[in-house]
Amino acid sequence: MIAALRAGCIASLAAACGGVPTYDPPRPGMPVAWQVEAPFRVVAPGDAAPKGRWWERFGDAKLNQLVEQSLAANPTLEGAFQRLAQSRATLASVSGQAYPQVSANVRAQRLRITENRPLNNYAAPQFSTTQNDFGVGLSASYEIDLSGRVSSTIAGARASLEQTAADLENVKLLLTADLATAYFNLRQTDIELDVLAQAIDLQRRSLAYARTRHDLGAGSGLDVAQQQALIDTNLTQVDILKRQRAQFEHAIATLTGTPAPLFSLAPDLSEMTPPAVPIGVPSDILERRPDVAAAERAMAVANAQVGIANAAFYPSITLGATVGQQSRDIQTLFEKPSLVWSLGINVLQPLIDGGRIRANFDFAQAGYAITVANYRRVVLGAMQEAEDGIIGLAALERAHDQSRRSIDSAQKVLDLVNTRYEGGVASPLEVIVAQQQLLNNQRLASQLVGQRLLTSVFLVKALGGDWQGPQKLSAN
Repeated sequence: MIAALRAGCIASLAAACGGVPTYDPPRPGMPVAWQVEAPFRVVAPGDAAPKGRWWERFGDAKLNQLVEQSLAANPTLEGAFQRLAQSRATLASVSGQAYPQVSANVRAQRLRITENRPLNNYAAPQFSTTQNDFGVGLSASYEIDLSGRVSSTIAGARASLEQTAADLENVKLLLTADLATAYFNLRQTDIELDVLAQAIDLQRRSLAYARTRHDLGAGSGLDVAQQQALIDTNLTQVDILKRQRAQFEHAIATLTGTPAPLFSLAPDLSEMTPPAVPIGVPSDILERRPDVAAAERAMAVANAQVGIANAAFYPSITLGATVGQQSRDIQTLFEKPSLVWSLGINVLQPLIDGGRIRANFDFAQAGYAITVANYRRVVLGAMQEAEDGIIGLAALERAHDQSRRSIDSAQKVLDLVNTRYEGGVASPLEVIVAQQQLLNNQRLASQLVGQRLLTSVFLVKALGGDWQGPQKLSAN
């Protein structure tokens, strides 16, 4: 016993050379400033503004309702919640390795011993016996974690839990962003359909006027045919847009956990305006984007795996103890002579393994290097998306203002051409060209409204959610 304890102490000193590797994640350089263009201005975010519920900034009650429905019923999000629950359970399980393991044992059996068993004493005959065996006892074991295996395992489970929590936040962000994207696409399609309906109504009035002129002999059949061809072209566009609208509607149904055949949204032609985005915060993107946080936690998990692989080089030291009562007779089970106990230390040191431990360690180190590269990739992608969103919104804002002016100009041209046409000066073709130009400008303006909203959603994703102060992801 003394020799075993001495061997355990020597092994413990050797194991003390191991331990958990220091976690030193890379520090990617963040931009001091972004290429901000008008109309953006650097502002100080207000503390009273909502944090996280970014969709409320669009001021659309229907969008808010759909988002709440998706957060409550989307199956993908439910799966992410359950993965988080699994990670919590895993952490609770591995955390128990840091404490002594105690178990109770109760045994009652009747057994027969063969007389042909190997001899313990060649001078003593052996007999077959049948007897009872009763026992009760407690056993305890505790692994001395001098090599860092247990602490690395717990650290890895904790980092994995935090990564899963970040993944859950990322699923929420992607889900709400996808829903908002489909919703704004549908709304923009409704506006474009309304523009086409108004244009077709105007063109039908022009067609009626052309037919009247033709019937009176003041116009030709070509004038009527050209006007009818324009209407037919726009009716084709209506059918195409209705198909696109149905697809957006079906996407919204799926994202909200509703069967597509049972879901419908009535057209809404109310004005849509994207929220003002203060571009004073994107450099905090590492703290606000859940996918970046998940990538960083993945590095921590891989680092812990390196620690576990490193611990395999060193002895595994386990203290064990048992105490109990054993007797062949139930009446004497708890008497003093029936007491049994043991106390010992178990040291397991790998000596020859054919390079398996070294290969596992190299594999873990390569795995950590992979997560570092992935982290850098995610950060670079995040900075690219933020810059794209900022520049894109600024350009679309200018284009939208210009499109409003182009509609006014096209309307004036159409009014003048109609007056000239009614006076017999302008040709029917000039009227058709002016009508088509006005329609094109109106459709472009409606599309720019949708693009501004979609780019706002894209920027929300790039910033990791709402643009208030960074939110700490909780795994609890």
